[in-house]
Amino acid sequence: MSTFHVELKKVVDDSYDIEIGFELEEKLISDIKNGMVGKIHKFAVITDSIVKDLYGEKIYKMLLDAGYDADLFVFPEGEKSKTRKTKEEIEDAMLSKGYRRDCCIIAVGGGVVTDLAGFLAGTYGRGVPFINYATTLLAAADASIGGKTAVDTPLATNLIGLFNQPEKVYIDIATWKTLPENQIISGMAETIKHAVMADKEFFNYLNDNMDKILSIEKEACEHIARVNCDIKYNVVMKDERESGLREILNLGHTVGRAIETVSDYRLLHGEAVSIGLVAEADLALKLGYVTEEERDAVVSLLNKAGLPTQIPDYIDREALVKKLYTDKKVRDGKLRFVIQKGIGNVVEFEDGVFATPIEESVAREVIMQMK
Repeated sequence: MSTFHVELKKVVDDSYDIEIGFELEEKLISDIKNGMVGKIHKFAVITDSIVKDLYGEKIYKMLLDAGYDADLFVFPEGEKSKTRKTKEEIEDAMLSKGYRRDCCIIAVGGGVVTDLAGFLAGTYGRGVPFINYATTLLAAADASIGGKTAVDTPLATNLIGLFNQPEKVYIDIATWKTLPENQIISGMAETIKHAVMADKEFFNYLNDNMDKILSIEKEACEHIARVNCDIKYNVVMKDERESGLREILNLGHTVGRAIETVSDYRLLHGEAVSIGLVAEADLALKLGYVTEEERDAVVSLLNKAGLPTQIPDYIDREALVKKLYTDKKVRDGKLRFVIQKGIGNVVEFEDGVFATPIEESVAREVIMQMK
């Protein structure tokens, strides 16, 4: 009997830039020409059925005009398409068109597109480079930094995936002007979450400038895009693989993701997260970490953004409680929550631990008492 030791140490630099601006398609093509992804000449543009006509087709044609080989891969819009089946269908389509390891994926769209395309890029050919071109406020706040990519299953959301960092992210604020009003409003939930968990000054800024943001006023939107990136960066750079601190980004998501799934995606992601933020603010109030005034301030800001703050009547609350157990923070079969502390902070329960076990009976009581 013998043992052969395989020594494999890695030094990896996954740094990348986030470009924030207006109408960034030309900048994307220029960066590719200037060697952003080396000598790669073949590009798979992945988008959804709505973004295709708005931006996907345009970027695809610009690549062709620049002399690159490219194809457009389109799937039906919406969270219901973020599945292993959709990923498989795109992979098969890419294989049939001769895509191998010498290609790059460009994800053009919101969080569903960037999540799915980033996961696909991480497994296709055992890993090919990808670029995110974010076209929604939600994607700008939630998908721009961190490299979390995943798909949903009938039993759980975002539990099948990997950490995979892009070559670059483009946040094109001009695209926000083509979003339906409910998508703009939905996108504010993650931004408000960032303020609640990490930046009271930003919370106050949102309170004072909500009308400007919702009307896509240039300076206000650039400001929130930058602050969102800064807040998320300062979490992710310390905990890329979610071993501790990064769990704080799940504030509002334990209940929010469960509501989103139980609603059969009648609620947009941000709408569900908004209700989750209220539920978890109620929990923080019950545990003594926020005052009633602070809890009400969170609800007021969500209302000002036009977000829902009550559980819809069609939601089965017992089914909602059971769905909490599909949350990725669950450990040893026990529910765990990130808890808001005042406004602009979260509770650190012990060194490096930012989520705490909560008895099901307590979570049920909070959910049952919500309006």
